[in-house]
Amino acid sequence: MVGSQKKKKHLPIGTTFKLPADIPIWPQGGGFATGTIDLGGGLLVSQITTFNKVWTSFEGGPNNLGVTFFEPTGLSEGFFMLGCYCQPNNKPLHGWVLVGKDNSSLSNGALAKPVDYNLVWTTRCLKKKQDEEEGYIWLPIAPDEYKPVGYVVTTSPEKPSLDRIRCVRSYLTDECTRHHSMKLWRTESKRFGVFDVRPMKRGIEAEGVSVGTFLAQSGGGTNTKPLPIACLKNTKAKFSYMPNLSQVEAMIKAYSPYMYLHPMEEYLPSSVDWFFSNGAVLMEKRKGVTRENAIKPNGSNLPQGGSFDDEVTYWLDLPLDEAKRDKVKKGDLASAEAYVHVKAMLGGSFSDIVMWVFYPFNGGARAKVACTNIPLRRKGEHVGDWEHVTLRVSNFNGELWKVYLSQHSGGEWVDACELEFQNGNRVVAYSSLHGHALFSKPGVVMQGMRGLGVRNDAAKSDAVMDMANGFQIVGAECLGSQIRVAPWLNYCMNWGPKDGPKGPKQKDSWEGDERCK
Repeated sequence: MVGSQKKKKHLPIGTTFKLPADIPIWPQGGGFATGTIDLGGGLLVSQITTFNKVWTSFEGGPNNLGVTFFEPTGLSEGFFMLGCYCQPNNKPLHGWVLVGKDNSSLSNGALAKPVDYNLVWTTRCLKKKQDEEEGYIWLPIAPDEYKPVGYVVTTSPEKPSLDRIRCVRSYLTDECTRHHSMKLWRTESKRFGVFDVRPMKRGIEAEGVSVGTFLAQSGGGTNTKPLPIACLKNTKAKFSYMPNLSQVEAMIKAYSPYMYLHPMEEYLPSSVDWFFSNGAVLMEKRKGVTRENAIKPNGSNLPQGGSFDDEVTYWLDLPLDEAKRDKVKKGDLASAEAYVHVKAMLGGSFSDIVMWVFYPFNGGARAKVACTNIPLRRKGEHVGDWEHVTLRVSNFNGELWKVYLSQHSGGEWVDACELEFQNGNRVVAYSSLHGHALFSKPGVVMQGMRGLGVRNDAAKSDAVMDMANGFQIVGAECLGSQIRVAPWLNYCMNWGPKDGPKGPKQKDSWEGDERCK
């Protein structure tokens, strides 16, 4: 056991992550950052980030460092645990779970004790290094018209007290699903796994609320049957706890990225107005005849909506004049702005602050074959390039929890504890050479396997875009008429010929969740 204790002492999970600076005191108003959210039906929830450790494995999972199960602690009076928390040991403790309070006066209210437990799994036969004590995972058996939303983890073979956890009224729950890219841990035999879960439906209109708990699943782990646990549902107006305009602006100033461009980058970002004002053209092809049209600086003469005659096609292009074309291709960093869309996510329990950046031109890619780098000439080149960073902020207290970085046709979520920060809680992001994919760290990231694929080079340089200095809020359903929509946002055709991308509002992520690789 000496070896296990030595390993345990140095695990990253032994420290708790905190943002570099304190969370600001936000402007007052509304339900944002008040600590609790009323989901309707008498159910109040609060977000807990303090835990007591229950049980640890020292092997398996990411980096083969194991996993640790925790129980929330420090609950306010009247609140009950809805489930335990689980996290791999390869990073500092940084997580949350929701706890619930029954605020109804009904006998069959929002919460109820379980009537019994099923033992889902035990470590008795586990050969991996673990704590001196054994671990047990229990699924609450809910009374009629209630559902469990999490598990109890113990170190005793005795069933937990029925008062240990609460189940939730069925109409206050929603279906959840495994987060396939977030496998927390699996036994060596692969007969049992622990997975992150999230609401099945996610987006601006979706009501599902993540509890922050995990799924414990035996067998192959197929996702064809409903899971034994549910997530919560916001049955009230989910915008009630979204930030107001002054709070949004304060969050942008507190968290928005410094985006570093590669030292060799030729194609810089610009504002959309600069792109239009410096000769970008709207191309129109009608009945086989193509003509060019100048674009007004705010894009007010661009075709709006998506209902056009089958015989007409529109796209944006660089100026036809060669000298102007070369100038616009290179962009203009001084004019660049972040175009911000604020959206309610996970039933309004989080705010996604999506910061879009426009590049007039996307450069060619480079391939890597073993130790050789090969330019792919014009492969990957196209007019118009939209990239974005999404800041996911808790509506319970305004804390930044994770960041999404767009990368070509997908992207990745990065936990706040794995990010680089600058000047307090400002996120640092790196834009890859020519392709403009975003990464949380400098270096070379390969797309492909076994030394063959497209390389993404990211590095710090003097060319940096400070997104807090130049931003426009162009969309926020929760703010209604306070936000004036730029005309170009409703242009739904391509921002370049052939391979040109669609604009931000035409992306699936505008109303839905982010797409991961």
